[in-house]
Amino acid sequence: MPDFADAAARVVAVDDVAAAAATARQGRLTKPPGALGRLESTGIRLAAVARRCPPPVPEPATVAVFAGDHGVLAEGVSPWPQEVTAQMVANFAAGGAAVNVLAGHVGARVVVVDVGVAADLAPAPGVVVHKVRRGTANLAQEPAMSVAEASQALDVGAALASELVEEGSRCLLTGDMGIGNTTPSAALIAALTGRSPEAVTGRGTGIDELTWADKVAVVAKAVARVAGRPPLEVLAEVGGLEIAALAGYVVGGAAAGVPVLLDGVIANAAALVAAALVPDCAGYLFAGHRSTEPGSAAALEHLGLEPLLDLDMRLGEGSGACLALPVLQASAKVLAEMATFESAGVSERPDDA
Repeated sequence: MPDFADAAARVVAVDDVAAAAATARQGRLTKPPGALGRLESTGIRLAAVARRCPPPVPEPATVAVFAGDHGVLAEGVSPWPQEVTAQMVANFAAGGAAVNVLAGHVGARVVVVDVGVAADLAPAPGVVVHKVRRGTANLAQEPAMSVAEASQALDVGAALASELVEEGSRCLLTGDMGIGNTTPSAALIAALTGRSPEAVTGRGTGIDELTWADKVAVVAKAVARVAGRPPLEVLAEVGGLEIAALAGYVVGGAAAGVPVLLDGVIANAAALVAAALVPDCAGYLFAGHRSTEPGSAAALEHLGLEPLLDLDMRLGEGSGACLALPVLQASAKVLAEMATFESAGVSERPDDA
């Protein structure tokens, strides 16, 4: 299986010629220019990814849920205990989580990857174990992981993306599970965008004002420690194992030439890491939704991505990406299946109208 370095070397910029052809075709479809809003721009971007116009419909799709635990939970940044991560992985395997319901609704497959759960998981269908270590260290006090461990997690994600595409997936969706993971996400977003910790740190699973202030202080301390350092070192110092694996998965999807549909703030942080390491991968990214976590909007703005949905969601798991999948697919179908003015015999608006 290719590792992260192999995947990174295979990423090429999306195709501007195909994008131009798609833009021209959008102008000939039987509708006023721009009438379908972001469906139009999304279809154009899909053509650029596919390197052809019209682009293929991005199906079948797979959502990979990467799971890992976080030592920073010792700082009291979440009211939920660490054990919930492993319990939720079991729930994913049993088909009882939101991502299972929503993925089933849109016809996407779910794969769960233990890249850093602190517990040893019982074998379960749909769960694969590529554990780099049993959770990260406390990022408030020390590096969350070594550079070698961060690189190993990047390899896990890149290899899975390659495997899924080889098996026939034509759209990769991001998912995550890790109690406490909004804290490393906020630290990564602040470090990689230059935003203040206060501006990008949210309330996660629901914390009060005092706990939020403590969480901001943790993020600020971590961000100060990584100022000016290369992105891989930043990832190792303040990131999470599932975030690193997601970054590798993003790059692996780009290397395979398929669209990668992002979920919420955890995926947004991973996408920032991926784009910092391999800038051309950004052209393959589509924002499924805007999480209510403030770091999500900051990351998407930095990446230049407009979310397909904005439903006041903040669950994670891949839930928002699943809901956005039919919109992504519809944008390809519009470009491929709508009649042009010429083929339908419909009069175009005069140029001077």
